[in-house]
Amino acid sequence: MALILGGLAPGTREPMDDRAKAVVREHWDHVHEASGQPFDYAFFDREGFTYTTEPPSRAVVTARRLDKEKAIPFLAHLHAAFYRDNQDVTDPEILCDQAASFGFEREEFALQLESDIACQETQQDFALARELGIRGFPCLVGHDGEKLTAITMGYQPWNKIGRAIEAWLASSQSPAA
Repeated sequence: MALILGGLAPGTREPMDDRAKAVVREHWDHVHEASGQPFDYAFFDREGFTYTTEPPSRAVVTARRLDKEKAIPFLAHLHAAFYRDNQDVTDPEILCDQAASFGFEREEFALQLESDIACQETQQDFALARELGIRGFPCLVGHDGEKLTAITMGYQPWNKIGRAIEAWLASSQSPAA
């Protein structure tokens, strides 16, 4: 199993306007309804916030580089910090604070977070997600030899994920898929 970051909104440079906030709020409402994910809607009171996922994605890539086993739990930790606790995970200082509270050594994490290799690996993850046509998160990707296939995109209840995996396995060319 591997974690690939897709970059929901990478490279965004413009602060959110009221229209963008309304779109994001609608998505959050749908996610909350489907999954029960808690959100701190005070987020929408921020002025001049630029909603970019590149910094937190790079933080997860950094976590993956430092300890592969911690990457997915750290992603969940950052999700809670952002969505539930209204922390600005676009800010490198907050990302480093979150990493330290998660158990990473803060100074080492800060150095790795700003490294060229973390930036390159993050961009490689984004490129792979684009290449696979991934437009919804989370996404489950199957690996069949050299071929990667998006099996599900966006939040799905387990019964739909299970059926999608079964269909993918049935159509797979590899008996070991």
